[in-house]
Amino acid sequence: MSGALHDFTAQASAAGISLHSLEVSVEGHTMVRSGVAPFGVEVPHRLYSVSKSFTGLAILLLAQEGMLRLTDGIMQYFPEMAPVHPWLAQTRIDDMLAMTGPHSRTSYVEGAGDWLASYFRVPPTHRPGTLFTYDTSASYVLAALVERLSGTALLDYLRPRLLDPLGISGGARMLTGPEGIAHGGSGLIAAPAGMLRLAETLNGAGLWRGKRILPAAVVDRLREPRSDPGLQTWGAPFRAGYGRQLWLPGGDSWMMFGLGGQVVYGDPARALAAVVTADTTPLASGDQRLVELLLRALSVDEFGAQPHAALTLQPVTPAHRVSHARTLAGRYAAVTGERAPATLELAVDAAGGSVRTATYTLPFSISAPTITTLSLGAAVVTAGWSSPGVLDVQVSALGDDIASVRLRLVATDDEVVTVQSQGFGPAIDASWSWRGSYRA
Repeated sequence: MSGALHDFTAQASAAGISLHSLEVSVEGHTMVRSGVAPFGVEVPHRLYSVSKSFTGLAILLLAQEGMLRLTDGIMQYFPEMAPVHPWLAQTRIDDMLAMTGPHSRTSYVEGAGDWLASYFRVPPTHRPGTLFTYDTSASYVLAALVERLSGTALLDYLRPRLLDPLGISGGARMLTGPEGIAHGGSGLIAAPAGMLRLAETLNGAGLWRGKRILPAAVVDRLREPRSDPGLQTWGAPFRAGYGRQLWLPGGDSWMMFGLGGQVVYGDPARALAAVVTADTTPLASGDQRLVELLLRALSVDEFGAQPHAALTLQPVTPAHRVSHARTLAGRYAAVTGERAPATLELAVDAAGGSVRTATYTLPFSISAPTITTLSLGAAVVTAGWSSPGVLDVQVSALGDDIASVRLRLVATDDEVVTVQSQGFGPAIDASWSWRGSYRA
């Protein structure tokens, strides 16, 4: 294998992207398999919009079993939502699968109730079947449809048909919306290793290691080009094409993608499958940057016959020079600040230490990553004295959501300590973002 994937991991790290796991296989043989503790290929990870492809597969399996037709109107299955706008009355299941429904954006509001009803109550903006509009509420309604027709939870419907045969069931779960419906647009939590087996299955037209897992017709329908996302502003891989709850980034390849850098990718022509879990949220347009870096690396056709054992993921680590270190110990009181804690407990030096507020403690070592548990979830903490008197601490955490924290401490000769903390992630509490100056 070439150094392309080494370059990918180095470039991602330099951009501030925390890679949690990376796995690549060619013709079913694993070439790369690496993870950053406490994450890894066998650790369940929030996959966000990768969930949409699972919802799409469930709908296509129901169609294969004769439980619905893709040309059916969605109102046929939710008659209690009548009356609705004519554009909603004309919306077909297939329009929703292809992201060509009648809404310009997701109809529900996070934190509010009635996600399902919002799809039918929010006034549509255009005729269905015409424009590509990425709409997570459509996927939520499709998940509700799966559960309504199957009489069971979405993942329970998929377990005997897909998850169990591929060994995905262990640890796999789906978060739910306010009505208790599977969050089929963003709620999947599952181990990355199972996603690689799914990718190999889709590359094999439903076959995995000689065993039929999915009907070939279901895979064909999933990957069939159905809509044109050419007006998207997310980068070239997201403008090439879209199937049924599946991105088509070019050629014969396909891609599932979730917020924060969760990628399941396949190139059937090369029998190449890849899975990445990550946290891109500290980087503006980080999702697009990660995908572009990854697909560029995978496009280099130099994968040899032997596993690439030398590639080992490392957490993003600040620069460090021991001469820049300072020793600080004791309680510090805020002088000025913005949302700053009233006091800090510091115990830091050239070897490591901790920063403590009233609500959390960040322990760290300079010489090696520190594995700990925070309110954010399981976390890896790295640190370094990057400039004279400047300590940088970085956190990457995983619970039901991904989260990252960057903290910079600046110690000046007048014994003032100034700190900025930045929290990133779709659900991170605002208390992780603050700044202030302190004196002992």
